[in-house]
Amino acid sequence: MGIEGYLEYNFSYQGVSHPVYRRGQGPGVLIMHELYGLSPEVVRFADWIAEAGFTVFVPCLFGGAGDQYSQTKGVLSASMACVRKSFSLLAKGQSSPITDWLRALGRSAFDELPGLGVGAIGMCLTGNFALTLMVDEHLLAPVLSQPSLPLSIGQSRKESLHISEENLRIVKKRIDEQGLKVLGLRFSEDWLCPKERFVTLRRRLGSGFEGIEIDSSPGNVHGIDSKAHSVLTADLVDCDGHPTLQARDRVIAFLKERLL
Repeated sequence: MGIEGYLEYNFSYQGVSHPVYRRGQGPGVLIMHELYGLSPEVVRFADWIAEAGFTVFVPCLFGGAGDQYSQTKGVLSASMACVRKSFSLLAKGQSSPITDWLRALGRSAFDELPGLGVGAIGMCLTGNFALTLMVDEHLLAPVLSQPSLPLSIGQSRKESLHISEENLRIVKKRIDEQGLKVLGLRFSEDWLCPKERFVTLRRRLGSGFEGIEIDSSPGNVHGIDSKAHSVLTADLVDCDGHPTLQARDRVIAFLKERLL
C-alpha cells in the first residue's frame, strides 16, 4: 500500500530489503517509525519535515504503510520485529542489526543529494538508532525521540543506551572535534523512555546533548496524559503554544541549523 504524495521504492543492502517512501527536495532526512509502524501520524510528521525544505526518506521496517494504529497492530509489529531478529530489544551496549541497513540508506541519500550531510530521526523502538548512525561522517543531525531501547527492565537497562561502547566513543569524539549536537525528546513520566536514559546521555555526551523533557506529570498545565509517549506523532497536539508543537518546531530548526 502506497502513501499519497510519496515515491515508493525498495532499498536493499546485504540481502535485506525494505520499502522506502520519499518526498521533498533538499538535504536528506531519515525518519524511522516507532512501534506502531508507519502510521498516519508518522506520515503527518514526515510531511512537515518535507515542507520545511528537506528530502525525507521513510523506510517501512515492519507493519503496513499508512495503517491506523491499534493496540493489536502495535503488539503484532513488535512481535514481527523480534522474529526478524532485526531489533535487539533488551540488548545493552550494542545496536540492533537493522542499523547496518539504515546506515546504508543514509549513505545513499548523502551521495545523491545536496547539503552538508543528512539527518536522522528515530522514535521509540528506533529512537537510539540515530545515535548509532552518527558513526558515519555524513550524519550531522541526529534526533532521538523517546528512545526506548533497551527496554527498561531493571535499573541497568533504564540507564543504558542502545549503542556499543566503541561507537559511543566515536560519537563523543565527533561532538568534541566537530561541535556536533544530539537532540533528544521525551515526556517526563514516560516509563518506556525513562529519565535515567537522558541522565546517561547528558553524562556521556556533555554539552553535545540537548534534551527536551515535556511535563506530563499529573495536573500539568497542558493536560498532557501521564501515559503520553510519542512526542512527534500520536501525542503531538497541533495547537499554538503546545509544548509538543514547540518540540516539533525545535526539531525542524535543529535540522536547518545542521544541514542547510
